[in-house]
Amino acid sequence: MALWDRLKDSASQMQTQLTARKNDLKSGAFRDASMAMCALVAAADGTVDPSERQRVAQLIATNEVLQNFPADDLRRRFEDNLGKLTADFAFGKVSVLQEIAKAKKKPAEARAVIQIGIVIGGADGDFDQDERAVVREACYALDLPPHEFDL
Repeated sequence: MALWDRLKDSASQMQTQLTARKNDLKSGAFRDASMAMCALVAAADGTVDPSERQRVAQLIATNEVLQNFPADDLRRRFEDNLGKLTADFAFGKVSVLQEIAKAKKKPAEARAVIQIGIVIGGADGDFDQDERAVVREACYALDLPPHEFDL
């Protein structure tokens, strides 16, 4: 199977798993960590172009699991995290990873945050090395082994 097909299958499986747990993923920590993860993946290469920002915002708005939360609130949190990352990527990344780490108290939510990162990263069909690296860092922040997610 080609890498492209494996990536699509993996992202699809992650989304299916997330949807199955939708009713368990309603906490503020999950919401905040998910938006931090989306921003981190969007800015993984240190920059965010307008088309990428729009694509990720659209994915957030249409993701079934994230519909547990008001779309305007999610967008604001996503943009706030992106602002930190674009102002100073290295410093912003520390802050965003701290936000992600707040989800580690509940293992199911921590795994879901990583899965959201993989879904967002793979949405354009290219889960590149920069995106994989920041999701791997998020795994460490959540005390999850990256190999569990093939990272």
